[in-house]
Amino acid sequence: MSETILEAKGLKVHYPTKRGPIHAVDGVDFDLQIGETLGVVGETGCGKSTLGKSILGLLPPGTEVGGSLKFRDRELLKLRPAEFRKLRGEEMALIFQDPMTRLDPLMTIRDHFLETIHVHRAELSKAEAIELAAEALRSMGIPRSRLNHYPHEFSGGMRQRIMIAMAVVLKPKLLVADEPTTALDVIVEAQILDILRDLKRAYGMSLVLITHNLGIVAEVCDRTVVMYAGKFAELGSVNDVFKKPIHPYTQGLLASTIHLETKELRSIDGLPPSLLSPPSGCRFHPRCTYAKDICVREEPAMIEYRPGHFAACHFGRDFV
Repeated sequence: MSETILEAKGLKVHYPTKRGPIHAVDGVDFDLQIGETLGVVGETGCGKSTLGKSILGLLPPGTEVGGSLKFRDRELLKLRPAEFRKLRGEEMALIFQDPMTRLDPLMTIRDHFLETIHVHRAELSKAEAIELAAEALRSMGIPRSRLNHYPHEFSGGMRQRIMIAMAVVLKPKLLVADEPTTALDVIVEAQILDILRDLKRAYGMSLVLITHNLGIVAEVCDRTVVMYAGKFAELGSVNDVFKKPIHPYTQGLLASTIHLETKELRSIDGLPPSLLSPPSGCRFHPRCTYAKDICVREEPAMIEYRPGHFAACHFGRDFV
């Protein structure tokens, strides 16, 4: 029997601005099982990173958050900052997109680890913390001798491995990876993905993988959710979503990917809408070739068209 480790119901994340709230995440429902990998895909500005940061409680002060977000049946949205800091690193962790901007250039890698470990394991001696750090680095293929080096002395791929090692040094049960392979070449990218798979098996972790790369989702994830303008357009198993997409937006994303049989480039006309004033009805209707009057007037509900396969489209039955 699978067990739910993370569950969201009606989750909303709005950023206040002088021009009004930005509806970055606007009422989404999902769950994540223990040991499962959920891929989150969509164009830039659709709310993917905000969704990931909301799980870790890393939103800016003043952000309006609503709905429910539970980790192991514990309501995260009601936690005080100190309680959230206790969870981060020990129970859940985040791999950032660009390690060079997240690692302090004036600190050695050893000092980065010591700072992280002592926040959660104050009872450990310095020698014990260093041993823990060396073990985490070794699992990433980085020798202990590199502990005293600075971030600029590593390649981009090695810096990303260090970020992953820091995220998993305390063996959290939930890992959120926000574009973990951005700007890496395909060989290093494959190595990072292999590392994430190995970590899942070794520690029994659950993984939320945020990415633009549909190929990565097809290779690594069990289920995927397609986000558009702060909402979920489609949710289902990787096999169902990739082979039998229901939502026109998902169809457009998949048609835009390049593979060995590609003979012409395709794209989705237009741009994602402003999240300050999202379109009425279905938020994809200004770019959708199938849009009718009802798409402008009414917001479509997420409907289960196949077991475990949901889509928010008024004409979803036409694509099943």
